[in-house]
Amino acid sequence: MTKLPPELWSITGDPTQLHQVLLNLAVNARDAMPQGGTLTIDAANVSIGAHYSGASTEAKAGTYVVLRVTDTGLGIPPAVRDRIFEPFFTTKEIGKGTGLGLATVHSIVKGHGGTITVDSEMHVGTTFTIYLPADPVQQIADTPDPFKDDGPLGRGELVLVVDDELSIRDITQQTLEAFGYRVLTANNGAEGGALYAKHAEDISLVLTDMMMPVMDGDMMIRKILRLKPAAKIIAASGLNVEADAAKASRAGAGHFLAKPYTAQTLLKLIREMLRPSSTPMS
Repeated sequence: MTKLPPELWSITGDPTQLHQVLLNLAVNARDAMPQGGTLTIDAANVSIGAHYSGASTEAKAGTYVVLRVTDTGLGIPPAVRDRIFEPFFTTKEIGKGTGLGLATVHSIVKGHGGTITVDSEMHVGTTFTIYLPADPVQQIADTPDPFKDDGPLGRGELVLVVDDELSIRDITQQTLEAFGYRVLTANNGAEGGALYAKHAEDISLVLTDMMMPVMDGDMMIRKILRLKPAAKIIAASGLNVEADAAKASRAGAGHFLAKPYTAQTLLKLIREMLRPSSTPMS
């Protein structure tokens, strides 16, 4: 369920990344409620005075839009609660996730000048609370459209998106389809390579994460390029960025994106790569 006030303040941010934050938290909540339960997303306008700044949150004095994502699930054990935002830390079974979901959430929130906290009680539930800086004076109608100058981007080209994080696959697919592309998705390199082999003549571009179970992006890129040396490939990674960028270049990827990236950055890069004169990364 959702609880939203009628006059919620505006914030300045990337809608795709903020959508990814909510989607990641919703996926985590679903996984925490294997027998079912209630997921609640609510928002509120909050002003924090200098006297209360830092008392219960890292947020400084100012005005905020506060988002809360609450589940009635299993809860997070106290012993691991302080580690949940660490990259690659996960309590899920092998193959169920890389542990980058909450690390990505934390990175995006911090990148928007916000903070995130967690409260959890075993067998009762968990609440993630996000503080995002707000401008109460700004009107929603005045919020700039980050895509207004891009014009129509896709012309029905087929893009293969390979990532083991469900939320990233979903939001990327939704974004690309909204801007005129068709999309295939895979959750690891082995599945991605098999899909490419089946649809090689139709796929115009591949977007792949570098770190995945079963088969990583490095191996999949090499497999795809053996099938089709001219394949256009964008590699992405949220950690070990320099090392993964170098690895992607050696494997033959045309370009590399550091996560989290904006939808505008991705769309512009895809448009550029699909032009006949596009130049690969050196």
